[in-house]
Amino acid sequence: DPQQIELATASKRNLRRFIVIDEVVDKLYGSKVREYFEENNVQHKILALPTTEETKSMDLVLNILHEVQSFSLDRRTEPIIAIGGGVCLDIVGLAASLYRRRTPYIRVPTTLLSYVDASVGAKNGVNFLQCKNKLGGYTPPVASFLDRSFLQSIPRRHISNGLGEILKMALMKHKGLFDLLKNHGKYLLDTKFQSCNSFAHHGDAALQTTRIAIETMLEELAPNLWEDDLDRLVDFGHLISPELEMRVLPSLMHGEAVNIDMAFMTYVAHARGLLGAEEKEQILQCMRGLELPVWHSGCSWALIQRALRERLKHSGGQLRMPLPTGLGVADIFNDTNEETLERAYELWVKD
Repeated sequence: DPQQIELATASKRNLRRFIVIDEVVDKLYGSKVREYFEENNVQHKILALPTTEETKSMDLVLNILHEVQSFSLDRRTEPIIAIGGGVCLDIVGLAASLYRRRTPYIRVPTTLLSYVDASVGAKNGVNFLQCKNKLGGYTPPVASFLDRSFLQSIPRRHISNGLGEILKMALMKHKGLFDLLKNHGKYLLDTKFQSCNSFAHHGDAALQTTRIAIETMLEELAPNLWEDDLDRLVDFGHLISPELEMRVLPSLMHGEAVNIDMAFMTYVAHARGLLGAEEKEQILQCMRGLELPVWHSGCSWALIQRALRERLKHSGGQLRMPLPTGLGVADIFNDTNEETLERAYELWVKD
């Protein structure tokens, strides 16, 4: 908006920004971030923090808020900037929502998982009493800035981890996205989602994959931003994974735990007659091609039962179980009995 640019440049007040950056990202990109603010004469404070599932707590939120208070932030014109993975974006989002009841914030995702998942939607939160994201709220950012060049420096396993959430959207909503992952998965892992003109036969698979994943996620989230409707296809892979992920920390990353949940639910869909044997194998083959785990010894039958009991408690007394009914199509079911679940579990373990 030219009018806003004119106002910003005409103002005699110095621009000020408070930035929270993951400490690993800070080592890689911190000097560039500082250089950017210095060159643009922006007074800034950069807070580098360890943002992991183990540190994702109210203590870290309060730590950020102490620093925000010292910086004397203007809550209307000076958004807090979060630069990091999903944990960083979640923690900063919660801190911003609490400071002066709601301070604007900007998300800058630096991992594939946060690029296609945490950057989209309104949720933020922290872990509490060994439960994933038990404390939190719904405060959307004023903007998300997406830059795939950050992905060049993350390990291959982190790329695979993000592919788990992309596959979730493919299985629930988009056969074309599933085909992209099936046909270009190894290429996306090898190139870390950078657009490479030298691989013409792949087209721009990185851009197509991320764009479709985000668009389908937005289609699902936008009409139900505050989760008034508990029937959510985006919950696929998130019925058992929260319990599993917290139980085996730090051995599984979020997208890996989600994929293990999706693998089991694929067997549930097969046991219910929603998926044929060939479709089930295609899904599992795609998961393996994306270098995602399809089973974990920590995912016991007792853990599954416990996780589904928790699900019933927090979803209005119904399971609301999203299941694939084909490749790229899905529905939500409340009538999956224990016998079917156990049969699916036994076949999953056997395979």
